[in-house]
Amino acid sequence: MSSSLYKSIRKLWKKPQGKEMKPLTKSRLIEWRRQPRFQKLERPTRLDRARGLGYKAKKGFVIVRARIKRGGRKRPLYGRRGRKPSKSGITDFTPGKSRQWIIEERVQVKYPNLEVLGSYEVGRDGRYKWFEVILVDPKRPEIKNDKNLKWITSGKNKRRVHRGLTGSGKKAKRSNA
Repeated sequence: MSSSLYKSIRKLWKKPQGKEMKPLTKSRLIEWRRQPRFQKLERPTRLDRARGLGYKAKKGFVIVRARIKRGGRKRPLYGRRGRKPSKSGITDFTPGKSRQWIIEERVQVKYPNLEVLGSYEVGRDGRYKWFEVILVDPKRPEIKNDKNLKWITSGKNKRRVHRGLTGSGKKAKRSNA
């Protein structure tokens, strides 16, 4: 029964602009635009994806929905007045990180006592992209006693997102190599 439920959720999320999901997606994005950049949630929006990344409905797990701007990015250069912008490398700048990795790092800075387990996309419009980031509290006894999650409590897994050890970080590192 549960596998068919997750299968149907995954199928709906394949086409968020389909006839079943379009009104729900539109109303969600309108609501999300009014919310702050980082929003703590009680439960994940995409349960199938969250469970695939290791989420469990127990104490010690935190879900944060975060947004990042879309579109081209400009490199911050200072003290280059009087030159053509096209020659200074400001425009058409593409960092070596994906937006997903950048948002994971920002969430890690916002919540320094938690560790990033993974993230997934939940929506996009013309201006923003939203991701849900799964965070784990390594100090919680529920996490320390869980045989599948106690690896994150060891000291060598601190700040793993800044070292590119999450899924999006590994993917970006592979594509840049």
